[in-house]
Amino acid sequence: MSIRAGFKELNPNVKLAFVFEALQSFGRGIWMGNILSLYIILFSENANGIFGLTSNELLGITAGISGISMTLFVFPAGYLADKFPRDRMLKLAALIGIIAMGFLAVAGNIILIMIALFLWGIFQGVTRPAFESILADSLPSGYRSGIYSQIHLVRQFAMASGPFLNVLLFLFFGDFWEISILKTVMLVGIIISLFSTLILFLFRDDRSMGDDSESIYENQKNNGTDLQINDKLNRNKRKIPILLVTSNIIIGIGAGMTIKFFPVFFRSIYSLQPIAVQLIMGFTAIFTGLTAIIAQKFSLTRGRAEMIFTVQIIATSCLVLISFYPALYLLVPLFILRGSFMNAAQPLSRSILMDVVPKRHRGKWNSLETIAWGLFWNASAVIGGFLIGNNNFRLCFVITSAIYFVGTIPILLLIPLVHKEKNAR
Repeated sequence: MSIRAGFKELNPNVKLAFVFEALQSFGRGIWMGNILSLYIILFSENANGIFGLTSNELLGITAGISGISMTLFVFPAGYLADKFPRDRMLKLAALIGIIAMGFLAVAGNIILIMIALFLWGIFQGVTRPAFESILADSLPSGYRSGIYSQIHLVRQFAMASGPFLNVLLFLFFGDFWEISILKTVMLVGIIISLFSTLILFLFRDDRSMGDDSESIYENQKNNGTDLQINDKLNRNKRKIPILLVTSNIIIGIGAGMTIKFFPVFFRSIYSLQPIAVQLIMGFTAIFTGLTAIIAQKFSLTRGRAEMIFTVQIIATSCLVLISFYPALYLLVPLFILRGSFMNAAQPLSRSILMDVVPKRHRGKWNSLETIAWGLFWNASAVIGGFLIGNNNFRLCFVITSAIYFVGTIPILLLIPLVHKEKNAR
């Protein structure tokens, strides 16, 4: 079957999910990652420090603001996504996203930037539970990892397109770390992110699937499985999401301490200019998408939990090597491998979670997943900023690596509980 024919057969909500993730990631790839980080750093440097903080400390705090606002709203949003139509929650999220992008577009000082990021955190907190739930409701259980990996691939290619477009913008406006240039580049991404929020108005609950998208444990229970097997199913049904989310929270804590500061690391330690950083980020996103697809294919024979553990261990080992500040020709491939392998676990983790969680509870569990990559990711960025201080990146990388290793322990416990998928969709 051709890609075009396969796309036509997808549920309309799933098609919209591809479009939303593509536009959202393209916009964020332009403005949110390395550009926003250096934009805040330059603000602080030009002001000779803000609020008595070093530039890295301020960057960590601005990331924490998004995490705090996301946390305040994600649990209520998850509860409401299970009680009310999910498409209605997405419309509300779209309105908040439009306001957040408006604030960021006009922000001319650090206070307005913080307000915009606070609103952006609310947008993410309201969006993710309803979005992930309506997507899971529109896919059959036992077949999700293929679609999740494809969405992840689209997300990463779109994310890569952002930095590659930035290369052209920096060629035109100048290959320099200057606030005026970064602001212009950010505006392009903000406009695209604004368009992505409009897609959220198009999702509809009445397009979701019925029992085919229900938890595999609910279906087995309803199919008359005997009592002894049902007891085992119920125990596994409780253990699997707890182990998954625990691992994701721990990994999220480590990631947040480091990810925001890689662009600063490239600029401060290796003296890289904007175009070089954009190319590194762009190729990392491409390899991340491809690695996720490869990991999903291997998971069909090796097992999803086994593949999650494998890619996370490889990624962590790469970060340990980066902490030694290797030569640039070694740093770049190590950085790309670290990012692509660590993020390759996300679609597999998401597919396992949505296979075992009943539809009526998906909003709440998606809230917990959002917390893992929202609150803890952003809140730990505050810790990372203070650990780095005046460019002590090595300390931060070593501590992050230790946290990553701890985060793989719940995955080891997960391996005997998770079965292979039914098909290679």
